[in-house]
Amino acid sequence: MSKVKENDTVKVHYTGKLVDGQIFDSSLQREPLEIKLGEGQLIPGFEKGLIDMAVNEKKTITIDKKDAYGEVNEALFQKISKSQLPEDLEPEVGMGLVGANAAGQEQQFRVAKVEEEDIIIDANHPLAGQDLVFDLELVEIL
Repeated sequence: MSKVKENDTVKVHYTGKLVDGQIFDSSLQREPLEIKLGEGQLIPGFEKGLIDMAVNEKKTITIDKKDAYGEVNEALFQKISKSQLPEDLEPEVGMGLVGANAAGQEQQFRVAKVEEEDIIIDANHPLAGQDLVFDLELVEIL
């Protein structure tokens, strides 16, 4: 029986969870994820977890934050004035915002803190600083 190796294209079902069991993503209610390994489209730990799996094999992997979205980068926190926000927007901690970065590209932010006149936004990936757990099921090797 063949097993997944580097640069294969595979179909996989997954459920992504935080270490406390909270699910943040799952493919179980949709088509399996089809991905070509080795192209940097997956976090490194997810891709490593697929190597040597056989079709119909199921396993659970734990991915250290360094092989997921990395540590929280304090340089990606920024204070902005509430006056820069749309008038009808009442910012709340955890709220997602979309803005432009210095290069004019669209970027997603999260409100980390709300102060009297300012808010602190966070441009880190929402899963940065987290170890992740994935339940994997290899559906097909293409």
